Amino acid sequence: MERAVALLRSARYTIALTGAGISTPSGIPDFRTPGRGLWEHADPMEVASIVAFRRNPEAFYRWVRPLIELMANARPNAAHLALAQLEQAGRLKAVITQNIDGLHQRAGSRQVLELHGHVRSGTCISCFRRWPAEEMLPAVEQGQVPRCAACSGVIKPDSILFGEQLPFDVVTAAMEHARRADLVLVVGSSLMVMPAAKWPALVQANGGRVVVVNQQPTYADSFAAAVLRADVAEVLPRLVAACLEEAE
Repeated sequence: MERAVALLRSARYTIALTGAGISTPSGIPDFRTPGRGLWEHADPMEVASIVAFRRNPEAFYRWVRPLIELMANARPNAAHLALAQLEQAGRLKAVITQNIDGLHQRAGSRQVLELHGHVRSGTCISCFRRWPAEEMLPAVEQGQVPRCAACSGVIKPDSILFGEQLPFDVVTAAMEHARRADLVLVVGSSLMVMPAAKWPALVQANGGRVVVVNQQPTYADSFAAAVLRADVAEVLPRLVAACLEEAE
């Protein structure tokens, strides 16, 4: 912890890379934790790929409906709030997240890059008209597939499914932050999904430092300057508080 505090205090360009593990304390399950990950009971290519969605949107919405309900009712936890506090203090340039739950924004973070999209809106796969989530949720909550009011096409949430390209502008901006960073905080990510998985190594290769805050091992542990193997909602607020206290 002392090493992580010192690194955070001395860094000039800090970014955070967050994964599903930052939201599990808010009640949203992650994907790969043994025994409780979402992929323990579902094949991602069968329920969460663009091919499967086009083939059987009903099956997708059956699978995703409980997750959407969890995200709608979830609240930012102490880890989300700590990153927002760090940004407000001018010590964090951006949050690059693999999550689609919007909890960083609800916590007060402003510079948030959502690599895998979000569920605040959806797009008709026929006419490409975009609809706010409020227009989709009634159908989803009733176990139905949301339909476009303009053409009756199926509406897909604006989250990225397997087989879809990531948003180019978001990835480009994230890459630029990674190139400029002299410190990256990896928070609650298994670092198993590209391209985000390679960015800690990029920061390190450019002379920056890596701090990993995660309960499970990651490949970056081998070269990280500090590894905090703990609950992110417990340790990240302590890390940020210590950094800001020292700064004062």
